[in-house]
Amino acid sequence: MEGELFLLSSVIFLLPVACGCPERCHCHSPSNAVDCSRQGLAEIPSDLPPQTLTLHLQDNQIHQLPTAAFKSVPQLTTLNLYNNSLSNLTPGVFHGLQHLRVLNLTQNSLHFLESRLFHSLPQLRELDLSSNNISHLPASLGEPWENLTVLAIQQNRLRQLDRALLESMPRMKRLFLKDNLWKCNCHLLSLKLWLETFVYKGGITDSVICVSPDTWKGKDLLEIPHELYHPCPFPSLHLQSSQVPQGAAPRAVPRLSNSHSTGERDHRECEVKPKPRPANLRHAVATTVITGVVCGVVCLMMLAAAIYGCTYAAITAQYHGGRLAQANKPTKTEGKELSDSSLA
Repeated sequence: MEGELFLLSSVIFLLPVACGCPERCHCHSPSNAVDCSRQGLAEIPSDLPPQTLTLHLQDNQIHQLPTAAFKSVPQLTTLNLYNNSLSNLTPGVFHGLQHLRVLNLTQNSLHFLESRLFHSLPQLRELDLSSNNISHLPASLGEPWENLTVLAIQQNRLRQLDRALLESMPRMKRLFLKDNLWKCNCHLLSLKLWLETFVYKGGITDSVICVSPDTWKGKDLLEIPHELYHPCPFPSLHLQSSQVPQGAAPRAVPRLSNSHSTGERDHRECEVKPKPRPANLRHAVATTVITGVVCGVVCLMMLAAAIYGCTYAAITAQYHGGRLAQANKPTKTEGKELSDSSLA
């Protein structure tokens, strides 16, 4: 009788757990992990266990995620959406995931990211956006990510990357950027300077291989000298014409054209020109120091030459003065003898 009661109580205890797992998923109660991968799912299962910490949804056919798509699993720490068909993410899709640390969005069809997309993920530490079609990342994706340590954006269509976005991640340890369409012109100089500091502090990165212009095609951005970058021109042609004083003859200001040739000319103005030119404070200070040292050496040599000349002139004058004195003494003696003999 006692054995039957024990068996019945065990069944009653395990029944909610068995019923709490979605039909096409596998649940692992000790780790609170739910595996719904490779099931041909087109949407998120609605009956996920609320205590889920890890959710695997990779290799499915999910095209769209609604707002607050994961509100039923607020304790989620790891979310894997690898290899789905996501092309757009609404700003509130991750609302409620205050504890999410790892987010994998690899190999989807994302073209851009909203600036508020990750605003509700303050604990995010690892973000993988690789193998998408992202051509632009905003300067900010929400509040500063104090905890983000890993960012992967390789194999996208990025040409530029705003330094302000990277500066909002002060704890970044690993950054993966390769296999993008990096355009190594003046706009990418700020990324180069940030990466140099990042690597100097012990950060790990792969490489930024230039795709354009032809001058640097195939080159690593970190190997291009600073001096070969020219400041980007300010796009203020219309502003110059509006600042002409009243009564003054307006100067001819070139107008922007929508033609393809003009667009190419504007882009060429911003291309890297391989002409050595000091462009930072370090080289300016070094040049000043070297010039000062050379001038100091020259002045010391001139001073030494002047001292040597004065000393030589003094010694020569003293020497000739002694010779003249010795030469005058016999003459006076001889004159005295001649006077004495005449008197006699």
